[in-house]
Amino acid sequence: MHDIAIIGLGPAGATLARLLDPRFRIIAIDKKSEATETSFRKPCGGLLAPDAQKALSKFNLTLPKDVLVDPQIFAVKTMDTAQNLVRYYGRFYINLDRHKFDMWLVSLIPDHVTIAAGSSCKGIRKVGEFHEITYIQNKEEHKITVKYVIGADGSSSVVRKTLFSERKIQQYTSIQQWFKEKHPVPFYSCIFDSSITDSYCWSISKDGYFILGGAFPKNDSRKRYLSLIEKLQNKGFVFGEAVKTEACSVSMPRGIRDFCAAKNGAFLIGEAAGFISPTSLEGISYALNSAYELAMILNSGCKNPEWKFRIKTIPTRIKLLLKYLKAPFMYNQFLRKVVMKSRVNSIEVME
Repeated sequence: MHDIAIIGLGPAGATLARLLDPRFRIIAIDKKSEATETSFRKPCGGLLAPDAQKALSKFNLTLPKDVLVDPQIFAVKTMDTAQNLVRYYGRFYINLDRHKFDMWLVSLIPDHVTIAAGSSCKGIRKVGEFHEITYIQNKEEHKITVKYVIGADGSSSVVRKTLFSERKIQQYTSIQQWFKEKHPVPFYSCIFDSSITDSYCWSISKDGYFILGGAFPKNDSRKRYLSLIEKLQNKGFVFGEAVKTEACSVSMPRGIRDFCAAKNGAFLIGEAAGFISPTSLEGISYALNSAYELAMILNSGCKNPEWKFRIKTIPTRIKLLLKYLKAPFMYNQFLRKVVMKSRVNSIEVME
């Protein structure tokens, strides 16, 4: 019997586990383990956006040196390949190793939290006032009973699919590949091509590798990715043989009903709740902030934490909806052309 089960120890789950009061009996179930090569890794470009940096600063946390990678880049090369437009915009992202970043956050979790590392949640069912959770660790099945279950398990959240099944959210397939870096000057790019995806694609140089990724409609996502590579080769991008291929689902909120936070002793935080930017797909800042809000509510011992958490996350929902209103200026081909042609906020780069 546990008070709280946290499913997933990404930035949301690890932050919640770190902040919860020691009086709770807590278990965290996570796919990752300390094994460097065999551990589950979140497919991610690994850039810490300013909003995420600000969220970390609230916790008075400083990034360890071994989380950072080379190079640190201060301009994004924005490309509209269909309209042959290129502009540079100043951006102050931190280039990091996403897996090491996640494991660093896990290392901050206090000892009173039980961590079931290298485990997969297979099922959740409501049993009276409690939840029965089934998970697999080392090929063995385990069952636990908890009062509260928290879904911090991202876009493919088992908690959301099981306990919030009526609240579906549009999903894309994120694919990215790692190549040996062959470009003479490292760079970061944001790529738009409406014929390939109505979201966006990205590239980033990282510790001697060149990563190319994108978010694609689930239909023919692999074919779309290969089409992207072909187009970029014609634009001067250099690719060798892929060293590593990664893929996962990513959520794309489109309206107020895509956000769901809590009911009947179950809570969702981070991307599992739909808290991810519909424009940049940035989710770490929302993961950290929603985890903090939920930790403070549960620590307070209030009688209706579900209602309180829904109220506390209203500003996050409003912020994300405002970003959705901004989306046409990024994803609509005509409006994007107008913005890029205007050169507003762009910078001149000497190549």
